Amino acid sequence: MTSQQALSRRGFLKAAGTGAAAVTATCVLAGPTSSALASGPLSDNGWGMLIDVTRCTGCDSCALACKEANGRSNPTVAPSALSSDAYTFIDVRGSAGSAEPLAVKRQCMHCQHPACVSACTVGALTKSADGPVVYDSKKCIGCRYCQYACPFGVPTYDWNNPLGLIHKCQMCVERLAEGEVPACVSSCPAGALRFGRRSDLLVQAHARISSNPGRYVDQVYGEFEAGGTSVLYLAGVPFSQLGLPELGDQTISHYAETVMKKTPVVAASVAALATGLYWLTKRRDLHLSETQVTLPQEDRHDH
Repeated sequence: MTSQQALSRRGFLKAAGTGAAAVTATCVLAGPTSSALASGPLSDNGWGMLIDVTRCTGCDSCALACKEANGRSNPTVAPSALSSDAYTFIDVRGSAGSAEPLAVKRQCMHCQHPACVSACTVGALTKSADGPVVYDSKKCIGCRYCQYACPFGVPTYDWNNPLGLIHKCQMCVERLAEGEVPACVSSCPAGALRFGRRSDLLVQAHARISSNPGRYVDQVYGEFEAGGTSVLYLAGVPFSQLGLPELGDQTISHYAETVMKKTPVVAASVAALATGLYWLTKRRDLHLSETQVTLPQEDRHDH
């Protein structure tokens, strides 16, 4: 083994150790652990919203009110999907056995055990004591882990913003602080939206089902799905026909936490390998450069 090879190997190990230590420190200092971020109130006393699909007329009043309340662009144009300019929209879907298409309001579900919160490594997403899952753009690093973790496909990424910020419904927390209900709820002319404490909404939802067994399927979507959500649905058809995912009562955050706990180790390993490869490449290039400079001098001496 030549001295050049020995030096390269020693350099590789040294650089690898330095890179791993640096990345590990960065991961530790970046924010609290995923289990800490996932902690939050798990009771039914937080705020919630009940959406009765059988009463929704698809008028888009809720979506337009949301855009105005949040200062989004084109406040008079009804959105057709969630985006950085639309935190809710009306999803019009055909349904088997129904002559009329069904209008389904979509927005953040404000899960009891939010996977997006568990996946966020910097604490930009938190589950508030009153129920809403809120977002702090000042802490966001644009990693988009929340997008991958959310089973409802809610967080959207602003590709047109150099900072690449995330956008989502925050249940109008500013209005709640002033004693008002969310803008979408106050604007609904058909009574399809009801706002209140989650525990009370569940009682009301089951009472509607009992009083009108032919109108509703015997299920409140969000009561148990993914560990429970603050946004609940009533419908007259199976929820799978509305495009809502079929989820068990296991919290999605459980899986997000497992993945995120492994992230620092994976990141450190990749960084160590990349740093070591960089060191070896640099040494090789330096050696080639020295050879190219020496050869012409030897040629001139021979002549």
